[in-house]
Amino acid sequence: MIVAALLKRKLALLGLVIITVFVLAAIFAPFIAPFPPEQQFFEGLTLEGAPLPPNAQFWLGTDLLGRDLLSRLLFGSQATLLVGVVANGIALVIGAVIGMTAGYLRGWAATLLMGFTDLMMSFPILLLAILLAAMTSPGLWKVAFVIAMVSWVQVARVVYAETMSLSEREYVVAVRSVGASTPRIILRHILPHLLPTLIVWGTLGIATTSLFEAVLSYLGVGVQPPTPSWGNMVNENQTYFESAPWLVFFPSLCIGFLALAFNLIGDALRDILDPTLRGRH
Repeated sequence: MIVAALLKRKLALLGLVIITVFVLAAIFAPFIAPFPPEQQFFEGLTLEGAPLPPNAQFWLGTDLLGRDLLSRLLFGSQATLLVGVVANGIALVIGAVIGMTAGYLRGWAATLLMGFTDLMMSFPILLLAILLAAMTSPGLWKVAFVIAMVSWVQVARVVYAETMSLSEREYVVAVRSVGASTPRIILRHILPHLLPTLIVWGTLGIATTSLFEAVLSYLGVGVQPPTPSWGNMVNENQTYFESAPWLVFFPSLCIGFLALAFNLIGDALRDILDPTLRGRH
């Protein structure tokens, strides 16, 4: 039903197409990439040692080390998508658990959990992420964990507010009065009503975490070379922005299209799953 509704929306369909292309590129990168991403070509640089523009051999040109840019973009999609999906998934779980627990139990539990959430929200997220990333050794999974640790707070706040409202509904009061346990009430009677919100936040969150990975990699504390990611590709090649703009343009274009696609789908899902927004375009 949700998929059918998405397919009826042109912008959401465009987002699905873009995401499908990126996912297929990430999965089949070892088979469709013209060259290995780390391979350096002597003929990939000019006689002066500058990168080559797009040509018949290197379709998107080469980078400052003579590596094929198209191959690095294809393999870079693996790191960007993996970090985005994993980090967002962890953040969604942490935020949902904290928000539901605080919203249902209230009292000292809500004060403690939401106080910690507010404390986390008071820090500049980017600076906190850079600090956490600098304290851990570089690695793909550690970058995902760091992004998750600074991304769950918004989810927790939204889930907390909705759980407080749901916990006062008649059906929840009824099952509580017959002696149902707290975990059963949360999992069987509150969580299902939160799923539309979590689905929307999960979709929009992938765009945010993917952008976060690109920013951290650009700043040098994200995915580390030689593993290619779109963020560290921009970082590596920014010195050639004027003389070889394609080195920055193509990775930035991929980052922008990925974020746009998930935002288009997230906005469509919000309209479909939230009755108060249905029909507003």
